Amino acid sequence: MRRSVAGIAWQGGRLLLARRKPGGVNSRLWEFPGGKVDTGESPAESLAREFLEELGVAITVGELLATGSFRHRNIEFRLEAYRITLASTDFQLYEHEEVGWFTPEEAAALPLVPSDRDILPELRRTPS
Repeated sequence: MRRSVAGIAWQGGRLLLARRKPGGVNSRLWEFPGGKVDTGESPAESLAREFLEELGVAITVGELLATGSFRHRNIEFRLEAYRITLASTDFQLYEHEEVGWFTPEEAAALPLVPSDRDILPELRRTPS
């Protein structure tokens, strides 16, 4: 099973979400930024790389908050969501068309990537 990671940033009781650009499987859906863990990478290294590639910001990775699973192109993935701290909120949108901060209730009402929707109840139980 392959691994995928998501970065969970909290600010004032709100979660950071990013909306994918048009095109592809998750076109225009909201998600917790992150991506696939490459061979030889730790989850923390993968998240740091993904945040630089997708949003142009450095992060510090904290504890594991939630887990889930999903299938993408007939490959099973384990999703691991880690608390992160952002070095900056001066985002550069390379893979997304917008970012926003949402309460868990607001996030639940958004069109979320299915795997992220699946872990949202677990995240609602974690302190911000």
